[in-house]
Amino acid sequence: MAQAYVTETGSGGSEPDRQGSRFRRLADGWRGDRGIWRRGLVTAGVAVLLALVMLFHAQIPNGVGNLGSLIETFLPWLGVLIPVLLVIGFVRKSATALIAVLLPAVIWVSSFGGLITGKSAAGGDLTVATHNVNAENADPAGTARDVAASGADVVALEELTADAVPTYEKALAGTYKYHSVQGTVGLWSKYPLTGTKPVDIKLGWTRAMRTTVNSPKGEVAVYVAHLPSVRVKLDAGFTANQRDDSADALGEAIADEQVSKVVLLGDLNGTMNDRALNAVTSQMRSTQGAAGDGFGFSWPASFPMARIDQIMVKGVEPLSSWTLPETGSDHLPIAARVEL
Repeated sequence: MAQAYVTETGSGGSEPDRQGSRFRRLADGWRGDRGIWRRGLVTAGVAVLLALVMLFHAQIPNGVGNLGSLIETFLPWLGVLIPVLLVIGFVRKSATALIAVLLPAVIWVSSFGGLITGKSAAGGDLTVATHNVNAENADPAGTARDVAASGADVVALEELTADAVPTYEKALAGTYKYHSVQGTVGLWSKYPLTGTKPVDIKLGWTRAMRTTVNSPKGEVAVYVAHLPSVRVKLDAGFTANQRDDSADALGEAIADEQVSKVVLLGDLNGTMNDRALNAVTSQMRSTQGAAGDGFGFSWPASFPMARIDQIMVKGVEPLSSWTLPETGSDHLPIAARVEL
């Protein structure tokens, strides 16, 4: 009786050996390549420059077009260049480039790695929210309902128009018994408000206010602010001088506050990294930085790239911070829970 012998191919047991052989061939090829250290010098230079910008961004001068503040506004996004440089280093088979890319990678992780992991904690005495509702919002009533649905005890709204204020008041009346509108900013609260007044941020019209929220756990001074907008222009750079002056004035008002527990809600048109906001950020903590999940980018709503809407606290412990779903505005609303 005849037997047919068939040679088996493609057995699963040989696959790891094949992969191991592939990696060994790659490693052997790199070891035998005399140009591995000479290639990719430009890529390595770009990586070192990127690392220096990320490490010494505070030293980049603002004298020409507020360049330093512009870079700091989008500082986390510089990390996008790291995998690009890494791929170029591999394609170029450049050990020099690959080692150089480690520099910005380590700096980015050190600066922003903590924002990736969740830091939220349970509990909290007060939930606050803030939203730039956009003066051109086509559905103010829907936006008001969306923000109220967050369950916040206190809600700040910015960029209110005189025509839209009655709509917001009507939509929020069922949830918030107390409220005050000062110029283009307003605050709605489940708890009584006292000592409400506008805050002068050197604009000539009212875009900031201060009030005391009398919560069950004690008094909290709440500030609502909408700092001037900034623009990026080819002939003028990052036009932020008016915003910077307003930030200084807001910082002075908060520094003079007599109530020990302070919450700032609003659109500051700047990030926590922007040194131009130091008058405010140097004395307050970001709820997102302390207890948020992720970067918490809030603008633009269609593709958030920066957190220019802020919740900051002083004398208060942040427990959680997050962004809310998109409304009819070009900003995302944000919220936080704090312990008093």
